[in-house]
Amino acid sequence: FYRAASMKLKEDMNPLLLQVFRSVVWVCSFITFLPWYFLSGAGTNLDRARRVKARSVSGRPAGPYRATNQAGGIHQKLVWSLHLGVDTLDKVMVHGATRFPERDCLGTREVLNEEDELQPNGKVFKKVILGEYQWMSYEETYQAAVCFGSGLAALGQRPQCNIAIFCETRAEWMIAAQACFIYNFPLVTLYSTLGGAAIAHGLNETEITHIITSKDLLHSRLKAILLEVPRLQHIIVVDSKPTSWPGFPRGIMVHNLVAVQELGSRPDNSKPLPSDIAVIMYTSGSTGIPKGVMISHSNIIAGITGMAERIPDLDETDTYIGYLPLAHVLELSAEMVCISHGCRIGYSSPQTLADQSTKIKKGSKGDTSVLKPTLMAAVPEIMDRIYKNVMTKVEEMSSVQRTLFVLAYNYKMEQMTKGYRTPLCDSLVFRKVRSLLGGHMRVLLSGGAPLSAATQRFMNICLCCPVGQGYGLTETCGAGTIRRMKTPAAWEMWDYSTGRVGAPLVCSEITLKDWEEGGYYSTDKPNPRGEIVIGGPNVTMGYYKNEVKNREDFFVDSNGQRWFCTGDIGELHPDGCLKIIDRKKDLVKLQAGEYVSLGKVEAMLKNCPFVDNICAYANSDQSYVIGFVVPNQKQLTVLAEQRGLRGSWEEICNNPDMERDVLRIITEAALSAKLERFEIPKKIRLSAEPWTPETGLVTDAFKLKRKELKSHYQDDIERMFFWVCVLL
Repeated sequence: FYRAASMKLKEDMNPLLLQVFRSVVWVCSFITFLPWYFLSGAGTNLDRARRVKARSVSGRPAGPYRATNQAGGIHQKLVWSLHLGVDTLDKVMVHGATRFPERDCLGTREVLNEEDELQPNGKVFKKVILGEYQWMSYEETYQAAVCFGSGLAALGQRPQCNIAIFCETRAEWMIAAQACFIYNFPLVTLYSTLGGAAIAHGLNETEITHIITSKDLLHSRLKAILLEVPRLQHIIVVDSKPTSWPGFPRGIMVHNLVAVQELGSRPDNSKPLPSDIAVIMYTSGSTGIPKGVMISHSNIIAGITGMAERIPDLDETDTYIGYLPLAHVLELSAEMVCISHGCRIGYSSPQTLADQSTKIKKGSKGDTSVLKPTLMAAVPEIMDRIYKNVMTKVEEMSSVQRTLFVLAYNYKMEQMTKGYRTPLCDSLVFRKVRSLLGGHMRVLLSGGAPLSAATQRFMNICLCCPVGQGYGLTETCGAGTIRRMKTPAAWEMWDYSTGRVGAPLVCSEITLKDWEEGGYYSTDKPNPRGEIVIGGPNVTMGYYKNEVKNREDFFVDSNGQRWFCTGDIGELHPDGCLKIIDRKKDLVKLQAGEYVSLGKVEAMLKNCPFVDNICAYANSDQSYVIGFVVPNQKQLTVLAEQRGLRGSWEEICNNPDMERDVLRIITEAALSAKLERFEIPKKIRLSAEPWTPETGLVTDAFKLKRKELKSHYQDDIERMFFWVCVLL
């Protein structure tokens, strides 16, 4: 059905009818081409797409590379400020409240009802019915932040003393963050998915006495480790109920956010300096204990300045949907960009995002349908899921419907490569797909992990908006590169290339460092390759209390500019755009000497309809790759029925015949994606549950490992999978 090499869908229909369809399309295109061409300015689209977007300042292939301006010149100085005089994060909020005091700022949907729904497997899922969004204006948001910060000060929180937030993405998270920025309380962020040991490590390392959390996380994660955090004195719960909190250790006081706001203390406000720490952001800890990255006010200001420059026509008419973890630099930066431009931010969650999301009661509306956002940041996992769900529904269509979809898809892809638009296809064929995200989406920003070329192409075509792949790290405030975008409203879609992450942002520059062990050199032909090193005002202050890693990963050049060694391997194309081709830690040398990029294997195989998630693993004592697969329940259940297999979901996943069938399907997908023989998993284990911290360490995956690998690798394997669970 799908050919990965050409990215075209297979046109399975009578050749005569196919020729008739193409002839009709050709005649229509010929009649409408000339007026459309001149009115839209389409003739310049491809020229803009081919324009050089970054050049080497030194003239050497290693760089450093900087973004070019509209005239094609190199920025002589890296940009670090978005608005004149706005050099700290508290001033960003003041700027928004001053310019847009009455405009909607933060929105939350009202919960009308909650119901328990019994599933066929006996599990109970909680479903919600949600109402309309309730909005706080910019002025109200600012005043709420001022009052909350004042209340924290009354509880003993002092300027330049760390305070933690351990909470899901919601309006209260942003209000609390703004309060900390205003009162110069360095904010320690922790992922809400972290396990107890990682949470305790972060809180103790940063000597936390005050923490902001939610009722659910307080009871499910935090309460169990309170005795392991001896300095903790105050817990502020963002939920309004209950008002009393019994059963906590002596010496710890629990407060409600509203009560803290009402304390009304107005101490002297210690204004932050640009060089002060704004956030200590803990990483996911995917390769060890989480590291706290120290991010100054000026670091974040520079990062959001670079991001904002790449988002076309950004203004106060835009609506952003926030659902990714605000403890992740991508989401925090994206929301700060929106606040700096007066946009609305409506909050959501992965479980309520769309009409078909897991917590939305059948027949009621998901958040995108109600909010109708124009901007969205997404991780590849979300987009891969949309892609696979739509393609599954296409396969279930009638022959005529499927044929029309495929022909429209291929036709639009051909037109896009020529720089043209297809308004008829968009309105007649892709309107329903576009409505999955509310129907008004104009820019999608992808980050956090590599986005496969197939998924990116699909999103560009079916969602009728540009998908900008970006590249950045917590250590660079999420800023590094973003693919330049232009919106359909402007009749321009400049760059629909796939697999690339764009040119350096105006706040940063990139150089390539030779990596001899991997065979990557800046002198490679046709394109220079090497480890990506990012420099600029967005490069953070380093790791908290970790001088060894600071010396390894950060350095300052003779001009006083900070640089960060990413560990990622990149290739710079002639137009100045970067492509991520490898990662040092992902590269495993097999027994026969071949190098396997585990990240590449995972990215390629996630597009297989039978795979919801996959973790590839290999080591140098073995000659092949193995995979741990979370299968798609619908696809696997259908396959089991076809094989005449009956049983629970766990029994189906543990069935050896199912493993062999899925391995065969994955192998076919790997061959279609042109993976090398040694890159294709030779054995797999199906997991009946998603990998989450609650799943535990000992899973079916580990049982497989114990049989196949030598015992001295077990500790490393279990640690790796624990942190994979945390990351997911």
